Amino acid sequence: MTLLNHRAEGPDSAPPLLLGPSLGTSYALWDKVAPELSITHRVVRWDLPGHGGSAADLIAAGATVDDLAALVLALADSLGIERFAYAGVSLGGAVGLHLAVHHPRRLSSLAVICSSAHFNGSRPWEERAALVRREGLAGLAENADARWFTSGFTVPRLVDDHRRADPDAYAACCDALAAFDLRDRLASIALPTLLVAGRDDPATPPAHLREIADAVPGAALVEIPGASHLAPAQCPEAVLTALRAHLGGPAGRGMEVRREVLGDPHVDRAQARQTPFTARFQDFISRYAWGEIWTDPTLSRRERSMITLTALVAHGHYDELAMHVRAARRNGLTPEEIGAVLLQTAVYCGVPAANSAFATAQRVLAEEDPAAG
Repeated sequence: MTLLNHRAEGPDSAPPLLLGPSLGTSYALWDKVAPELSITHRVVRWDLPGHGGSAADLIAAGATVDDLAALVLALADSLGIERFAYAGVSLGGAVGLHLAVHHPRRLSSLAVICSSAHFNGSRPWEERAALVRREGLAGLAENADARWFTSGFTVPRLVDDHRRADPDAYAACCDALAAFDLRDRLASIALPTLLVAGRDDPATPPAHLREIADAVPGAALVEIPGASHLAPAQCPEAVLTALRAHLGGPAGRGMEVRREVLGDPHVDRAQARQTPFTARFQDFISRYAWGEIWTDPTLSRRERSMITLTALVAHGHYDELAMHVRAARRNGLTPEEIGAVLLQTAVYCGVPAANSAFATAQRVLAEEDPAAG
């Protein structure tokens, strides 16, 4: 099967994130956003049929958003991606909504940017499809800036992508937009959902995103001042901020896990000592160490505690070791198991290191149970 043209960035081991484009653009729409997101995610951005590098014959006249969603799932399958976060602009956002409604188990979260649950009825899109089939895309490309951006702003590559798109495939995408309306299914979406509106977007104005936000339980809405229809290209920093907060959901979960493992008193003390100078480091700990590593289900918390104890002994971090001996007890390790871990470190980290580790652990365990001392 021929797949959608795509570009993958970021480590294969990172959480996957698929990025969908707007009608008339290529994956270049995400040029100022995807590289930053790839620091923490395996980012895969794709081209619509007949756009960018995707074959035009992947869809035909009468296509639906379901057809496009099937192509996205086929791409994910080919890359070995079972479940992924998704963000899409305009038609790409419609694909995300369709996936959230019809294939919710494939998505971990959804971001819908400058898009809608409907696109103002079928007639405008039927007329545009007929125009493109008859005259090609040159005329539409001439006024792309007015549809996509606020006055005085342009991205020449995206306009050129519009001009070079295959007319039949573009028209088939118009057919998909003409038939799209998920308003009566929005309440069934149970994924973490972000809506991003360009405040100056004439194609899908903020009211369209508010409609989705009001219907999807727990959805969040961000409006970007000065942004028109292609917000990731015009206001990439604002879009990045919104997406990072949305995709960084594990940060909230990270603080929860941090408290579960280290205990409320320790975390409360750490937060009480926080200053503007250390705030970003504390956020880093919660977001990365606790929100991404400790929440990964590949290893149990017991196993993570054993690994952590070993690493702390190896590097001589005995203050941290004391904290993680307590954490190991919360994670279900017995004193005997902790002792066995420390005995193992004597072999591979050295007897002096293990000697200090045993002294630290014995003190901590005695504080919990004086009889153990």
